[in-house]
Amino acid sequence: MAVNPSIITRDLDKVAEKSGNLYESIFVISQRAKQISSTMKEELNNKLSEFASTVDNLEEVFENKEQIEISKFYERMPKPSTLAMEEFMEEKVLFRYPEEESGS
Repeated sequence: MAVNPSIITRDLDKVAEKSGNLYESIFVISQRAKQISSTMKEELNNKLSEFASTVDNLEEVFENKEQIEISKFYERMPKPSTLAMEEFMEEKVLFRYPEEESGS
């Protein structure tokens, strides 16, 4: 059974060490992954919108090699969760806790 080379074994103690709690670290990473994913999707949609056709006729719609290359480029990019984990482990992600409300 071959293992995907993009799969990296992580030392969970090192992940937990960044925030003091493994679950908090995973939460921060997941929130950052959502941000990255949203940004990537927006960029891709903006680039592909240049090719948008207002024609509904299937005969007039044709393959655009540039559009296909843009899509393939985004497919080959690292996954948002991978990028978020790398940023978190390299301490490039700023996170903070909301101030606890007093008198609640």
